[in-house]
Amino acid sequence: MPVPDLKQRSEVARAAVREAGALAMSFFKQDPKTWEKAENDPVSEADIAIDALLKEKLLGIFPNDGWLSEESVHERDASGADAVNDYVWVIDPIDGTRAFIAQKPHFTICVALVWQGKTQLGFVYNPAMDEFFEAARNQGATCNDEPIFVGDHNVLAGCKMLGYHDMYAHKHWRKPWPEFEISIVNSIAYRIVLVARGDHDACVNLRPQNDWDIAAADLVLHEAGGVCTNRQGAPYRFHGRGGKNQNVLAANPVLQKKLVRKFEEFEPRIPKNAQTPGGR
Repeated sequence: MPVPDLKQRSEVARAAVREAGALAMSFFKQDPKTWEKAENDPVSEADIAIDALLKEKLLGIFPNDGWLSEESVHERDASGADAVNDYVWVIDPIDGTRAFIAQKPHFTICVALVWQGKTQLGFVYNPAMDEFFEAARNQGATCNDEPIFVGDHNVLAGCKMLGYHDMYAHKHWRKPWPEFEISIVNSIAYRIVLVARGDHDACVNLRPQNDWDIAAADLVLHEAGGVCTNRQGAPYRFHGRGGKNQNVLAANPVLQKKLVRKFEEFEPRIPKNAQTPGGR
């Protein structure tokens, strides 16, 4: 079945994400109200305001589309759309809320449009850095309207890695990792698009990610020539129902396959309730 026309949805979403970025910056470094939805799961009044704005802008024009957002997850099918066959907007109002609260410019607004399990449009916007990443399936990826591509570094040694130091030093690796540069950025979506732009060579995160965390960034990376899968090498399918996809290995195709093979050497014997290394 051919994908329905995306032009109008792309134009509306692009404008809505820009407006959401301006709203985010009105709260940034202004000590917004914050609280925890659950233990170690912060949210701010900015997250809620951005969620409401995007919902108004997108469902106001496309009321029959589905809706899945981190901040209104229980209303994910408010429009009655079929989450498998129809369009579903998958939203993270602020990915990297901890960074936002800490006044660090490493947060993003993520909007994806999913159809039949695959992302058709993806927008990842860091308003603090004025970096607007976007992609449409089979049409390439851009940052601030300039085409972007993954880098060509294809060995683990010496690569620029985004992740957490404790994961690479974990005692359950059969063989140690080679030496490389490790950087930390709170937003998983931002990490993935930085790989897409070639700023970094790879991104690894062992924690399962929700659809809203990675759906938009996954398409940007794919259209920039990269690959993002779980640690077993399986691609994602976004159902529009809030399921989790198992972890993130993102890089150019050659390096990504080497990451998958490297993870065959990981043999954790972690207690059931213990924290997984390499978290968000």
